Amino acid sequence: RAVSTNGALPSSPITLHVGAESQYVDTGDPLPEWADAVIPIENVESLDRDGQITSEIRAPKAIRIRAAAAPWSHVRPMGEDIVATQLVLPAGHVLRPPDLGAIAASGHQSVKTARKPKVAILPTGSELVPIGSKLKAGDILEYNSLVMAAQIRQMGGEPTRYPITKDNFDSICDRVREAAQTHDLILLNAGSSAGAEDFSAKVVQKLGNLLVHGVAVRPGHPVILGVIARSVLSGGALSALKSKDSDEAISPNNGQIASGENAPRNDVVPIIGVPGYPVSAALTVDIFAEPVIAKWLGRRPLELPVEEATLTRKLVSPAGDDDFVRVVLGRVGGKLLATPLARGAGVITSLAQADGLALVSSGTQGVEAGEKIQVKMYRSRSEIEKTILAIGSHDLTLDLMAQFLAESDRRLASANVGSQGGLIALKRGEAHFAGSHLLDPRDGTYNISSIRHYMPGIPVKVVALVGRDQGLIVKKGNPKGIKRLKDLTQPKVRIVNRQRGAGTRVLLDYHLDSMAIPKESILGYNQEEYTHLGVASAVASGRADCGLGIAAAAQALDLDFIPLFQERYDLVIPKRFAEDELLAPLFDLLADSRFREAVSTLNGYDVSVMGAIILED
Repeated sequence: RAVSTNGALPSSPITLHVGAESQYVDTGDPLPEWADAVIPIENVESLDRDGQITSEIRAPKAIRIRAAAAPWSHVRPMGEDIVATQLVLPAGHVLRPPDLGAIAASGHQSVKTARKPKVAILPTGSELVPIGSKLKAGDILEYNSLVMAAQIRQMGGEPTRYPITKDNFDSICDRVREAAQTHDLILLNAGSSAGAEDFSAKVVQKLGNLLVHGVAVRPGHPVILGVIARSVLSGGALSALKSKDSDEAISPNNGQIASGENAPRNDVVPIIGVPGYPVSAALTVDIFAEPVIAKWLGRRPLELPVEEATLTRKLVSPAGDDDFVRVVLGRVGGKLLATPLARGAGVITSLAQADGLALVSSGTQGVEAGEKIQVKMYRSRSEIEKTILAIGSHDLTLDLMAQFLAESDRRLASANVGSQGGLIALKRGEAHFAGSHLLDPRDGTYNISSIRHYMPGIPVKVVALVGRDQGLIVKKGNPKGIKRLKDLTQPKVRIVNRQRGAGTRVLLDYHLDSMAIPKESILGYNQEEYTHLGVASAVASGRADCGLGIAAAAQALDLDFIPLFQERYDLVIPKRFAEDELLAPLFDLLADSRFREAVSTLNGYDVSVMGAIILED
C-alpha cells in the first residue's frame, strides 16, 4: 500500500515485511486486491531473516525502501489502452505495423479490408520490344508498364503487366476484352494520339463509351478516358452502357468498398488510354488512376507535401494547359530554390532525377525567374537540406562524385546549363558551386577572367577537379575519315554542337576563329546538345557524324575518339559556401584515393591536378 511507504527517505529507510505489507509481482501481473502501488525492484533492498541484504529478490523476508511511493505509481489502470465500444481504427485507414497490434489488443483476430483493385496494364506498339532484347534500329524498349505497375502497387492496387500487343486493331480489341474479364481498371498504353497506327480511341469506341480524348495537361495531352464492357456486348447492352451516368460507370461496386476476393464487380470497367511517352505515361497514372484507386479503397487520394520555392530559370508555358515541370531542389543561402529539368515528354531520367513537381497553372503563360512557385515534394525536407546544388558545365566525374558523397550523407543535384550559365547562377545565389572550363583566348588560361567578368566582387575559391582530353567523337571505325577540325567543312560531314555558353562551344569557336574556318561552312553547327553524353548519343544514333566532346563520353557509347586539346575542369565555389559544413565532404573527397582511382578508370582524365587551389579570394 502506498500509505505504508510514507516517510521513507534515503537517510531514514522503511522496512516492509513480505506477505502482510508487500508482495513480489512480475511486470504485467495483476496487483493483489489490497495493493495500490508498485516499487521497481531496482529501488528495493531485499532482506533475509537476519535483516541482511540478499540476492533472493523473489522471496525475501522483508524489503527496505528509501523513497515513498505515490498511489498508483507504476500501475497501468484497467482501460488505459482500450475499452469496450472504443473506436480502434476508422474505415478507410491504411494499416501500419502498430495498427495490427491495436487490432489484436482489442480482441479481434481479423478485420475486413478493401480488396486491392486489379489493374491491367496493356502495352501496345509494333516498335516495342521486351527489356533484355537485342535492339536493332527502330526498336524501343518497353518499360512504361514496369513504371506503371510500380505506381499502381504503391497506390495499393494489384497490377498485371500483359505482353506487348502489336499495332493491330483487332488484336488490341481482343486483349482489352480479355483484361476486362478479371480487372477493375485497364491502362491501355500508347496509341492514344491521332497517328495512322494509334488505335486506342477506336478500340474504346467499339467496346464501350469514349468519354474524353485529350486533356489540358502538359505533358500528356492525348489522354483517353472511357468505360468498356466486361464481355462482348449486344447492341442493346451497348446502348445501356452508353446511357449510364459517367460517375456511376466509373465507380466500382456502386461506390462500395470491395472486401474479400469475391467482391462483386460492375458490368463495365473504366479504361484510361495512357500516352506512350514515358513522362506523360507516369504523370497520367498519377493524375487519373490514383484518385480512382483511392475511392475504391475508401481512402483519401495521396497528397504529396508542398513547399514554396524560388524559380531559378524562366518557365514558358502555353496558355490553357496545366504544365507539370520536373525540378531539382536545394537550399542555398537559406532560400529553397527550384531549377527546372529537361521538359521533354520522353525524358524519363528527368523524373528519376526530380526532387519535385512544379505546376504552372493553365491561367498563366509561364513563371519568371525569381518568382515563387509551389512544388510537390518527391523527397523529404531533410534530404533537400543535405543537398549540394551544382549548376554549370556537365562532366561525368560529377556523377561519380554524387555516388561518393552519398556515403557522407550528402546528395549532389546538378543541372547542366554550361559554364557561363553556371557562373551566372552563382552570381544570383542559385547554386553552391559550378563546374567550369571557360578558355580565355587571350592568354590560354581557364575560368579566371570569366569569373571576374560574370561574378565581379564575389569572393570565390576555385579548385581544380580534373584535366581532360577534348576531341572529336566519331562513329566506330570513323567512316568519314575525320581527323582534324578542318575536316568539319567537308560537304558530307554533319556535326552536333554544344549549346551557347558551354565551355566546349567556347573552345570550338576559339579554334575555328584561329584557323579562319567560317562557322557557316560547317553543316550542323547550330544543332545543339546540353551534355557530352548528348553529343555522343547524337553520333551513335546517326543524327551527326561527329561532335566535340570528352573521351569518356565516346568510351561510354563505344565510339571512336580523336584527341585534339587538353583542358582543365574546375569547381568554382563562392567563399561563403566553401566554408560551409554542407560542402566539407566534397573537399574531403578531392583527397580521397578511392575517388581518384574511380575517376582514373574513365578515359581521357588526368587526376594529378585534383584538389589544387587555382584561386582563393
